[in-house]
Amino acid sequence: MKKTTLLHAELSRLIASMGHKDLLVIGDAGLPVPPSVPVIDLALRQGVPSFLTTLQTVLSELHVEEGIIDTEMATVSPAMRQTFERAWPADVPLRDVPHATLQEIAGTARAVVRTGEFTPYSNIVLVAGVVF
Repeated sequence: MKKTTLLHAELSRLIASMGHKDLLVIGDAGLPVPPSVPVIDLALRQGVPSFLTTLQTVLSELHVEEGIIDTEMATVSPAMRQTFERAWPADVPLRDVPHATLQEIAGTARAVVRTGEFTPYSNIVLVAGVVF
């Protein structure tokens, strides 16, 4: 059995196969996903798993050089934004874009991870970095 934090086989396999600049999206339960983008659906029920728990687990496995989030999170879901900012690694740049732009970017991702999060605009695009 695997020793590290991430136990989900499909998600672990995807992260292991990602290269520099590949995109991985972690989205709330309502994020629309283009039919051409694979979905790893983790949603069990409202709030399970949460956006932040999923993000923290993925960050334990994936080296990220940039995060891209919804601008709307700050105004529509300010408590989530504050909690997110406390959890986000200080050394990783973060860029805000309008939700429509995030959806366009998501269309080019390797996959979208759907969570059970019901807090609006709890979405992020992770840009894979390199460890050397």
